[in-house]
Amino acid sequence: MKITVLTLFPEMFSPLYKSIVGRAVNAGKLEIKVVNIRDFAENKHLKCDDYPFGGGAGMVMTPQPIGTAIENCDPEHRAHRIYMSPKGRTLNQNTVFELISYGELLLLCGHYEGVDQRVLDLYMDDEISIGDYVLTGGELPAMVLCDSVARYVEGVIADGSLVDESFASGGLEYPQYTRPAEYKGLKVPEVLLTGDHKKIDMWRREESAKLTKARRPDLIKDGK
Repeated sequence: MKITVLTLFPEMFSPLYKSIVGRAVNAGKLEIKVVNIRDFAENKHLKCDDYPFGGGAGMVMTPQPIGTAIENCDPEHRAHRIYMSPKGRTLNQNTVFELISYGELLLLCGHYEGVDQRVLDLYMDDEISIGDYVLTGGELPAMVLCDSVARYVEGVIADGSLVDESFASGGLEYPQYTRPAEYKGLKVPEVLLTGDHKKIDMWRREESAKLTKARRPDLIKDGK
């Protein structure tokens, strides 16, 4: 899997090269390339934004630097191109499963008041949001998408760790416990100490169902 990120602030993406995703990049299982849009500006001062036609607050990212960056990074349009936008479809686990099927992704991070619409009309395939709220730019949403997709690249995380987690089977994950068996008066549920895997599996399914019903009833089909 190759992910190319276009941004005005490449330094924001340093956390992606840490922890599990960073190890996957270092091992060659995943490629994440962060590109500075400003490097493709053709004006003297490398300016990438201007006032919006029709007036209004803020600045809009101009089309030339973005278009040239895309044409250089993905000249044959092999990548699925995504603009990170609060106007896009909401990222969820099904979207992650869809995106992992692409061999390449190109993510465009807007900033200020967004990007010139002609960039979206000419170059982009998709718009994705990480929730119903507005951020100062697309960098944080792009990192969220990178992390969520990277976890499903083969060899990044052990397959068993992906099976029972939240949303993998449509509900929320059951509670987890580790040593010590008692902490500040709170004990680990006795069933988890029995070694009886059938009972443990039943307990986990019951706890998952209770959590899902209490916190995310919208995930339960037919209200059951």
